[in-house]
Amino acid sequence: MKDEALTITEEEEDGVVTFILNGRVDSSSSHVLEFKLDKALEEEKKKIVLHMLQVEYLSSAGIRVILKAYKDAKKAGGRLGIEMPSENVKNVLGMTALDAMLIS
Repeated sequence: MKDEALTITEEEEDGVVTFILNGRVDSSSSHVLEFKLDKALEEEKKKIVLHMLQVEYLSSAGIRVILKAYKDAKKAGGRLGIEMPSENVKNVLGMTALDAMLIS
């Protein structure tokens, strides 16, 4: 699925679904990520990874989507984490004190 500001590639291996994000996760594109995460959770995917090395911007709208999916995954007995966050993503998550919870 593609948005003007965000491209998401999905890979699945050994029961782990990885979403490779490229671009901006903001108010105009976060709905795309939310759709993908909701679909994965509806399909009872228990391990979800967000690969965010190529994310240049993460807004509060993006954080909301990630936190909602994190809580939904945890509630369903699964987990969601962020791997290889870009410096911008690390900084934003660090400022919000979510880095320890989300970055694996």
